[in-house]
Amino acid sequence: MKGLFITIEGPDGSGKTTIVQELTKRLETSKINYIITREPGGIDIAEQIRKIILNPKNTTMDAKTEALLYAASRRQHLVEKVLPALKAGIHVICERFVDSSLAYQGYGREIGIDAVYSINKFAIDNIMPDTTIFLDIKPNEGLKRIKQNRNNLDRLDLEGIEFHQRVYEGYEIVKEMFKERIIVVDANRPKAEVVDAVYEIINHKIKG
Repeated sequence: MKGLFITIEGPDGSGKTTIVQELTKRLETSKINYIITREPGGIDIAEQIRKIILNPKNTTMDAKTEALLYAASRRQHLVEKVLPALKAGIHVICERFVDSSLAYQGYGREIGIDAVYSINKFAIDNIMPDTTIFLDIKPNEGLKRIKQNRNNLDRLDLEGIEFHQRVYEGYEIVKEMFKERIIVVDANRPKAEVVDAVYEIINHKIKG
């Protein structure tokens, strides 16, 4: 049986990494055959691309270059890690996927959601998640969390509030585009409640 492809999305500061770490503890006891991975990254080549994208020194990076680097990283990660796992019947839980590029580069960088989606369709051969969990938090609150909890800010963290507001608006459009697979979770709640909500969704989708 083919594994399910589940992605975790949300603006910066929504708690994706923290929630995924807590999920691991829950999933270990549930006898679910799964792997957890992330974008950009998850494998060596993609992690190298991640360093280029997020390096704060790369201030001259063109928006389309950024979009293409994300797509290249995504392609390698997909063919090297995600697809083999799914084919082997392993469920894949991935922090970020195509939706991030549509919101960040398509709308945040103002390249256009359709243009970025076109690039990514080529990169992923139209393979999309079975389910996406969107951790919903407003930009101001997300950035406040980042400043409180991170010592080293990456290139995207350092963007102004206007950029992050556009990203949030982009996600609103993406949620409507793919409403049949995107489930929204309020990320303003205490961490334990958010973890519970995300775990219940994943458990239901896999066992359900």
